[in-house]
Amino acid sequence: MRDVLFPRGGRRRLLLAACCLAAGAALPGWVRADDDALALLAGSDRVRNLPGSFSVQIALTEFRHGKQTGSSVLTVYSRPAPDSGQYNNLVRFVAPARDAGKLMLRRGLDLWFHDPASGASVRISPQQRLLGQASNGDVMSTNLARDYRAELLGRESLRDGEGQPREAARLRLTALRDDVPYPLADYWIEPGSHHPLMARYHSAEGRLLKTAYFRKYREVLGVLRPTETVIIDGLDPDWVTLMQLSRHTAREVPEAWLQRDYLPRFSGE
Repeated sequence: MRDVLFPRGGRRRLLLAACCLAAGAALPGWVRADDDALALLAGSDRVRNLPGSFSVQIALTEFRHGKQTGSSVLTVYSRPAPDSGQYNNLVRFVAPARDAGKLMLRRGLDLWFHDPASGASVRISPQQRLLGQASNGDVMSTNLARDYRAELLGRESLRDGEGQPREAARLRLTALRDDVPYPLADYWIEPGSHHPLMARYHSAEGRLLKTAYFRKYREVLGVLRPTETVIIDGLDPDWVTLMQLSRHTAREVPEAWLQRDYLPRFSGE
């Protein structure tokens, strides 16, 4: 199973890339000020997210020491919130069978979990783990440029999630609100394409929580977008979560679906 995640020594290359980035490179000509950092981050948001409202299926697979230990399948429905520039999200659990039909709703600053068996809707946190290293906030569509202050630290060479050498701009992201999943993050984006390549997520005290590699770029609705994220625990590199995106569909997500009071009546597509 390790070879599926990290073919031909890719796992070793990813770990080396996380530890051995060529820091301190001189600022290239396209770097001018922190507004460039925000523009890079906003560009990466447009790469990750489809325009308008859409749905996407997400498969999560957890591995420990190369062996699969858990899996989950979700469908995420996302609709732009015109008042904030952010997204409202409805997440429907598809698998495993014991979770099928459960829902999560994020609207504005509120995040709710609904269990149809009990009929109850309770508040939850975006920082709460969903499966392995994937948190509730990781599976929901979001514009990072709306959640973080971005500072451009410079240019660095690294190996991407496919093990290929790349030049990237390194951004330091600082959360603007307490409800953002990660207080601090370092984020590597390829200039020009605005492809996000790698991220390190930190606690407020600076402790490394996890490292993510964005890879398997495929053409989706005319744009190359990452369809897979490899998430590695900050303390245990043998604890890995694979997040795979598929069935990207541009569609109208009804506003009614994105209301807490509607959750007990939601019946799917």
